[in-house]
Amino acid sequence: MPALVLLGAQWGDEGKGKATDLLGGSVDYVVRYQGGNNAGHTVVVGDQKYALHLLPSGILSPGCTPVIGNGVVVDPSVLLSELSGLNERGVDTSKLLISGNAHIITPYNVTVDKVTERFLGKRKIGTTGRGIGPTYADKINRVGIRVQDLYDESILTQKVEAALDVKNQILTKLYNRRAIAVDQVVEELLGYADKLAPYVADTVLVLNRALEDDKVVLFEGGQGTLLDIDHGTYPFVTSSNPTAGGACTGAGVGPTKISRVIGILKAYTTRVGAGPFPTELFDEDGEALRRIGGERGVTTGRDRRCGWFDAVIARYATRVNGLTDFFLTKLDVLTGWEQIPVCVAYEIDGRRVEELPYSQTDFHHAKPVYEMLPGWSEDISKAKSFSDLPKNAQAYVKALEEMSGAPISAIGVGPGRDETIEINSFL
Repeated sequence: MPALVLLGAQWGDEGKGKATDLLGGSVDYVVRYQGGNNAGHTVVVGDQKYALHLLPSGILSPGCTPVIGNGVVVDPSVLLSELSGLNERGVDTSKLLISGNAHIITPYNVTVDKVTERFLGKRKIGTTGRGIGPTYADKINRVGIRVQDLYDESILTQKVEAALDVKNQILTKLYNRRAIAVDQVVEELLGYADKLAPYVADTVLVLNRALEDDKVVLFEGGQGTLLDIDHGTYPFVTSSNPTAGGACTGAGVGPTKISRVIGILKAYTTRVGAGPFPTELFDEDGEALRRIGGERGVTTGRDRRCGWFDAVIARYATRVNGLTDFFLTKLDVLTGWEQIPVCVAYEIDGRRVEELPYSQTDFHHAKPVYEMLPGWSEDISKAKSFSDLPKNAQAYVKALEEMSGAPISAIGVGPGRDETIEINSFL
């Protein structure tokens, strides 16, 4: 049975939660392999809306085992609060598994994130201030705290001391903040140990055995391709690898186990935070996309920047991830435009460029080259098959498919779980 990777093909917020939830009833495991509570998913089930920040979307599907992999950074207070909220709404969360190798977001990571961003002023990256970047930095610097450390007080204390040796110097001497007490941090972290214990497991072993037993495993990225630390619009990126390769390192499964890579594409483009965005709109069209699409971050609460579809980015995502399929979301939002611009290339210093420039300078100077496609006015939210769509909507989808380099196998025509047209099965 297949191991599938499902990830964002733009700057995140493409509707991965809807896609994961759609597949959740058909898969045995859904694995979050990177990121933290700086990314969110909105999933609509019937008349119920669920906002998930850290938990895999599969937690809403009975019979599916949700997994937080070793590549995720975990804020225990956020995780426990999210679990409690779902339990109160009658959702069974008992099957959740958390990797003992996942890193913990500590209180000092959050503090460092906030004061650093404030200190940068106009040069700030636009982080969520939730400690994600500093936690990944600690991981790379080998002073990170892992979930398994909560069960050895001696090791935990040593690691917190090592981390705060340097951080307290920075906080007091550079940022004029008070030093953070080691024992206070240790006490807080130990307070989470018993509550998390039922979920902690060797998830690498669990997932590989599941694949050996012909179980279906879905790996879910937290952000989008253009936010990847290596392949995104650096430095305006996240601190991990949401691209397909990140699923292997973030979950401990070899690349030969992965049979399909599905990219989630919004029918237009959005991003949150600072950084270049060639097709961004500052007019009434941009405001209409924001309003109709409900473009506000699930986790951040920030309005998303909106623009027309960018085929250059889509082609890049296909190449970097080895995409086999696209899931096109929010096609219904475009209903009502007489013509819909699609960015097919960039103009950079008088040159036409059809692939994403590797130079940060060039990308900052990129201006979109648009092709106009005819729009439609018919309500498409009740469409159950591709042939139910208006001819112009069909033509729009086919044009995006041809420009992007991979087949569009599913189309979202509304926010609900059942408001999806499936063209080709993902399983």
